Amino acid sequence: MLPTTTRAYEVQGSFGLDNLIQTERPLAAPGPGEVLLRMRAVSLNFRDLMMIDGHYNPRQPLPLVPLSDGVGEVVATGEGVTELTVGERVMPIFAEGWLEGEPDRRKLATTLGGPLPGVLSEYRVTPAESVVRAPAHLSDAEAATLPCAAVTAWSALITHGMIKPGARVLLQGTGGVSIFALQFAVLAGAEVLITSSSDAKLERARELGAAHTINYREDPNWGKTAREWAGGVGVDHVVEVGGAGTLENSLRAVRPGASISVIGVLSGVKEPLLITPILMQQIRLQGIIVGPRSTFVDMCWAIGSRGLRPVVDSTFSFDQVKEAIQHMKAGRHFGKVVVEIG
Repeated sequence: MLPTTTRAYEVQGSFGLDNLIQTERPLAAPGPGEVLLRMRAVSLNFRDLMMIDGHYNPRQPLPLVPLSDGVGEVVATGEGVTELTVGERVMPIFAEGWLEGEPDRRKLATTLGGPLPGVLSEYRVTPAESVVRAPAHLSDAEAATLPCAAVTAWSALITHGMIKPGARVLLQGTGGVSIFALQFAVLAGAEVLITSSSDAKLERARELGAAHTINYREDPNWGKTAREWAGGVGVDHVVEVGGAGTLENSLRAVRPGASISVIGVLSGVKEPLLITPILMQQIRLQGIIVGPRSTFVDMCWAIGSRGLRPVVDSTFSFDQVKEAIQHMKAGRHFGKVVVEIG
């Protein structure tokens, strides 16, 4: 017997973590083409914090169930659903309407955790076409990390970056996207340089395959250092998660003709920028907003075939959601922060 209500978290009234409230929501049965998921685990992204605080989209209607990433078990199917069966573990995709191809405004209006309700709930109704089967070797906590951070890193390096063995890749920090990028780059045979303000985290990155590390607090001109590491020519690709505050160093680090995948805004969204190097060195700045379901499927095949395991920093219970968010906000994590449900 399925329940008629589900526990969930909502941002209620106004933005801010203090207004993230655990509540009971009515639970609808899945309609035609839909499945009902019992969520097993969810994971946090910096976007979730920005959404909760109202910085990502100040016009987001409230209440809002936040978070985009999770894994769940199919517990009921609606009429016409034949490709999924009860008991399968699946992950909702980041944008329900972006199944393949290039993004457009309609597809990007279907992202979870804003504007659509997210996954921070015990149960969730989801379109059957908008989920991907979880790799069988992964735990619930590991599978919950894939939909946003992992697909973003894969899109940056594999889909758009098309990195080849021997490529030199610069990564910033040791959060979810950067650690996935480290794992994927090593898998592709690239050499990786990674930055962090923590020597302990840099040591862990070396254990995962990083060829070189830079403590950016000790070396504020790390872009120049990265270029020197790459033979004085510059690196082939940068996964830029810092945003406006780090882009100048990224431009110093790259070779002519290199690519910079612009993903995050951890250091801000606006800074004066000299664009001459972009023009004169034919540097490509590629914005990355996750990717379609088809990319997610390709990535999961690679993860399954190579037995890759996501790096889970820590897990919290469903009643510790605010503690989990504070842990991520403090920047103490290495890899992904997960909330287990059930």
